[in-house]
Amino acid sequence: MRLLLSMLFMVKKRKRTMEETVHLIQQGDTKLQNELIRSYKPFIAKTVSSVCKRYIHESDDEFSIGLIAFNEAIQKYSPEKGSSLISFSEVIIKRRVIDYIRTQAKHQNFKIDYSSTDNDEDQNNASIENELSIDDFKRKTDEELRREEILQFNEVLGQYDLSFSDLVQQSPKHADARKNAMNVAKLIADNEELKQILLEKKRLPIKQIENSVSISRKTIERNRKYIIAMSLILIGDYVYLRDYIKGVLET
Repeated sequence: MRLLLSMLFMVKKRKRTMEETVHLIQQGDTKLQNELIRSYKPFIAKTVSSVCKRYIHESDDEFSIGLIAFNEAIQKYSPEKGSSLISFSEVIIKRRVIDYIRTQAKHQNFKIDYSSTDNDEDQNNASIENELSIDDFKRKTDEELRREEILQFNEVLGQYDLSFSDLVQQSPKHADARKNAMNVAKLIADNEELKQILLEKKRLPIKQIENSVSISRKTIERNRKYIIAMSLILIGDYVYLRDYIKGVLET
């Protein structure tokens, strides 16, 4: 009878969310960490293979780089930045594998052969071709990562009812106006209270900003969409988009 009652009133255990899992790992749960990494090995292998353009086995060095990168993504991940762990870790894995491939290629290029042969010209030509191939690989992988970063950022913008077309239309036309808007974005990214309001309430804390800068409320509201987007880039892990911000701040 007791067993029947316990079964009748038994509460089904709630499934742990990915955010909760990552939080526990970041707090030091190594058992859960190993379980998560093990369950995502196929994803890691697929991501690494997409960079290497060949099937990657778990015995390959590139796979080990991918494992380390996935663990790095777990430790750095924050759901407040808007992207999922999968999207975030995919970018990190690809970056680390590309860095590894470039390093390996650079070391191969700088191997010195002191023996004199009749094929020096052929070797020089081959070396030039290798360097061109590496440059081409770097350009293509950079383009791929930049495209994926933009797609990921566009998903985050969607949470604020924004899009890239909005940014093109709403971007301040004058350099001084862009720089002022960027300084407001930097203020938000550096201020924990302002950052939390933006990330949690999905709105620009105009009143608080107005008390901290010498820019009028009207100007802040006019550039609201641009400031939100730039703040999100500064808060998030956007390597290529940050280069754009750097250029604006330096003008």
